[in-house]
Amino acid sequence: MPSFRGYQQQDAHEFLRYLLDHLHREMQGNKNGSPSPPVTSDEPNHASESKCFINGTSTIVTSVFGGVLQNEVYCLICGTESRKFDPFLDLSLDIPNQFRIKTTKDQEPGPTCTLSDCLRSFTDLEELDETELYMCHKCKKRQKSTKKFWIQKLPKVLCLHLKRFHWTAFLRNKVDTYVEFPMCGLDMKSYLLEPENSLPERCLYDLAAVVVHHGSGIGSGHYTAYGRHEGQWYHFNDSTVTLVSEEAVLKAKAYILFYTEHSDRESQSKL
Repeated sequence: MPSFRGYQQQDAHEFLRYLLDHLHREMQGNKNGSPSPPVTSDEPNHASESKCFINGTSTIVTSVFGGVLQNEVYCLICGTESRKFDPFLDLSLDIPNQFRIKTTKDQEPGPTCTLSDCLRSFTDLEELDETELYMCHKCKKRQKSTKKFWIQKLPKVLCLHLKRFHWTAFLRNKVDTYVEFPMCGLDMKSYLLEPENSLPERCLYDLAAVVVHHGSGIGSGHYTAYGRHEGQWYHFNDSTVTLVSEEAVLKAKAYILFYTEHSDRESQSKL
């Protein structure tokens, strides 16, 4: 990819998306190396697995990282509701504004932002502003509307990207807010479209890896990662790998979080 060549600073999330998308496209090729034809369906409400095809047929990439969102848009003028399914390989979450306020030394620290706060902000009902007016097919013009996301299908590996780089008309800055995240038992059930159709254990996730951005701006800094292997946590910093404690991982200001489906097999193997 030309934009990743050279020695300029690059974004870890952009690289992740490029890597997964490129792997997905490469693995869709047939034995002759040419792309496989895209899958089409005459059924308007076909199975959620087929909705998870991203640019063609399913691959190991979509079967591991692929989930499906339901995007609901409601016209506030005529009441028309539009629904569509969007496949995803990761979810990009805003850090809510109330947690971005920097406190001085004399101020008492405010409430801690949690990963649940970011997930709720992502899935909460939102009224679109004037710059995002919805094109209502019934009114035949752009109207005020609300938007809401539901998760229709959870992936095996849930990748959560925290939007730490904030863009304005005049500057780019980094949101340095600490976000508290669980080491195990992240419960995604309350964000599901049809929670009653999912087994409770299929909604629980355990942390597998964390990517951290060190530095104050988008054009500079350094990325490191924490990863779990055989019950131990390691810190990956370029060519250096160091054994670390769970407490060190939990203190990290996460940029990208990787969660895997909860399994009792690990805990049973330790007994």
